[in-house]
Amino acid sequence: MTGEVTTTKRPPWMWLLALLLVAVAVAPLVFQWLGNVDDQRLVDLDVYRTGGEAILEGRPVYDFLTPAPQLLPFTYPPIAALLATPLAAMSWPVAQWVWTILIFVTLAVGVGFGFRAALNRASGLWLPMAFAFLMVACTYLMPIRDQVRFGQVDILLVALCLADCVVRRPVWPRGMLIGLATALKLTPGVFLIYFLIAGFGPGAKEEHRKTFFMAAFTTALLTLLPFLVIPDDAVEFWFHALLDPERLGANAATTNQSMRGMLIRLYMPDWLTSLLWLALVAVVAWYGFRYARRALLEGHPVTGVALVGLMAVLLSPVAWIHHLAWVVVVLGALVGDGRDPVRIRVAAGVWLYYVLPIPWWGVTIKAAEIPVLSPVLGKIVQNGFGLGALVLVWLLGVWLPRRRESFRALP
Repeated sequence: MTGEVTTTKRPPWMWLLALLLVAVAVAPLVFQWLGNVDDQRLVDLDVYRTGGEAILEGRPVYDFLTPAPQLLPFTYPPIAALLATPLAAMSWPVAQWVWTILIFVTLAVGVGFGFRAALNRASGLWLPMAFAFLMVACTYLMPIRDQVRFGQVDILLVALCLADCVVRRPVWPRGMLIGLATALKLTPGVFLIYFLIAGFGPGAKEEHRKTFFMAAFTTALLTLLPFLVIPDDAVEFWFHALLDPERLGANAATTNQSMRGMLIRLYMPDWLTSLLWLALVAVVAWYGFRYARRALLEGHPVTGVALVGLMAVLLSPVAWIHHLAWVVVVLGALVGDGRDPVRIRVAAGVWLYYVLPIPWWGVTIKAAEIPVLSPVLGKIVQNGFGLGALVLVWLLGVWLPRRRESFRALP
């Protein structure tokens, strides 16, 4: 019969099979880190949990250090300590499993929304398998591996901001999740700049202004709340702990892949490092937010989120490798709807680049002490992920729009 439409029903067990495949594929990584020795196991989760314990026991949040050999302080805003109290109420083994499962749940949110265009084309029986493939591929990115290794919170922040930006009809006021993410860890505050520019610049839209105001309101509310509940800790964070950059760890360490981290490793005078950093922040922010705004207004919100996420890494004074969890969204933006083979090959190259431990190869090259090669090439490779993030800004902001146009022009 002409005009008849046939559909392929997807049996529910296909999703169970996809879940099983993901679980089997990621199990080696999970058991490697959850089976690590106690003092090396999910050390950042230990920080969150100890912050929650301090709240429950009435101790100062910003005075404690986790047990040796880590000796890590609580470095997050006081609202994060308040929200960590449920973790403190759990036993340490239970908290580890709960947090690890949460990492993969929020990664699933990031994959689902980041690759939504491609997944929409993988209809029928292929959708669960495509989703499982993307979940496994993203799990083994080094920034995501570090989420599991340290028990980090970054992929949760990615999921919150991405969902807030790309869900078509959110059941919450749009901007609220960005405000929550910003209150928890400050760096997602770049999304306030994003929607401020989109909402008040040329061609601005009312919906973007509303998003900005809701995000700002939620951030302010969650920032002020601790002044009522734990005022001493709130004062300590905003007027003392926040102003101490060394509290975050050694800023010159290889894991700091922000622009400032890369400059610090050049060992120039402090005044020159600061001057160059401020100049780079101005230039990169100008182009990065400009490209992000254009992507949003042209109907490519995933690309916009990816660019703003890269700003959170590059512009921050300190951005550890696990902060690059935004690469999941970058890959989704590059893949698009999956029809352009060139974009898929570029995305595969970016994926491989961030799977490999490239910065640590730079450390090895430097340690070899080969004249000229070690101090020059070693330094470049050591900064590989940060330099790669700069390239990604160009890739998403310049190359990708051109590629979209050329692909549409192909016969």
